[in-house]
Order: sequence, then C-alpha cells, then structure tokens
Amino acid sequence: MNSESFPYYLRIALISYLFGSIPFGYLLVKLFRKQDIRATGSGNIGATNVARSGAKWLAILTLIMDALKGALPVWIYLSYERKIFSTYDFYQFPMNYVPPCLAALFAVLGHMFPVWLKFKGGKGVATAMGVFAVLAPKAILISLGIFLLIFAVTRYVSFGSVASSLLFPFSAFWFYEPLRTWPSMVLVSVISLLIIVKHHANIRRLINGTEPRFGSSMPASDDNGGEP
Repeated sequence: MNSESFPYYLRIALISYLFGSIPFGYLLVKLFRKQDIRATGSGNIGATNVARSGAKWLAILTLIMDALKGALPVWIYLSYERKIFSTYDFYQFPMNYVPPCLAALFAVLGHMFPVWLKFKGGKGVATAMGVFAVLAPKAILISLGIFLLIFAVTRYVSFGSVASSLLFPFSAFWFYEPLRTWPSMVLVSVISLLIIVKHHANIRRLINGTEPRFGSSMPASDDNGGEP
C-alpha cells in the first residue's frame, strides 16, 4: 500500500464498516415485537437468536439483510476495480482484488463490533456469506453445502458455521486465481479466523457435549449459542 492509495483504502474500510454495523436483527425485533433481542436466548443479534424470539419470518429477514449489508460494499468496490481493470492491459495491470477483500473484512467487522451497540454484535456468519458470495460464488456454494450437510446431520449451527468458514479460504484459492495474491488471501483468511474465534465458546461446548442444538432452548446467561 503506497501513500497515494492509503486514503482510498481508508474510505473503503470506513464505508464497509458502517454498512456492516447496521444491526438488522436488533432493529427488526425492536420495530415489530417491541423487544430487545439482546435480552432473549443467547443475547446475540444474529438470525438464530432472532428465531428464538418466536418470529421465524423476522429471523429469515435478518439473515437476508445481514448478508446483503456485507455483499453491497464488496459488490461496489469489485465493480469499480473491474471498471478500472477493463481500461488496462491484463498482463501489465492485473486486477486488484485487495479493495473488495478489504471491504469484505470491514463489513464483517462492522457486524461483529457495531459502534451503535457498544461494539457488541453478532458472529459474522451471515454477513460473511454475503461478502463471500460476491467475491467467490463457487467457493461459497461449497461452504454452504458443507454447512447444510453438517447442520442436517447434527443440528448444530455453530459446528456448521465453523467448518464452512474454515473451508472457504481453501475453496477460494482453488477456484479463483485473482484471489491467490497474498494480500487478498490474508484478508479473506482473517475473516474466517475471526468467525472461528467468535465461536470459541461454542467450540468449547461442542467439545464438552453441552452445545444446544437448533430448536432447543438455552440459558439467557450462556454466551452466544451459534448465531450468525
């Protein structure tokens, strides 16, 4: 990153963070049920905990909106870079995937640490699905398939989320040559690592055999039971 490009990257980070920090789960439950979703179930603002509030349609809407808020900034900067790329010779100026990958990372960070909720947000799975779907559609289809398979067999949202997040960078590297530069792969891998770290309590419960399956209740004091 040179000094000329720093303001551009800073703008990408800020705009993407603000997109990602919109707490749709919190806002939708507050608007339609007059409740604070943080006082329900795990206290998480993600779609899984919204489902625990009893409004499945709000959970589906939360999942969609959380994915779209991640996809939009990535799509904007990916489209911009493609426009620039089209004016140059491919071999002299390969397309720069760092801006959309940076947008992806900060959109997920916005969801995980929203400034509007004192930096206490969700675990980033739905938002990561949105950013990955734009960056590498084939790779996200494989990760989604792994998630659905694990969820269907085990009914553990957290297990499927961690496994699919872990797999994504490898799938992206395999299918998308433009993402094989080290800055792009680092940014994508950091997203997956953040999701896994945010599931540390779930991983501990999975190991101990105390992780609640989807559809089962969990104590409100327990820490974030596998939310997107």
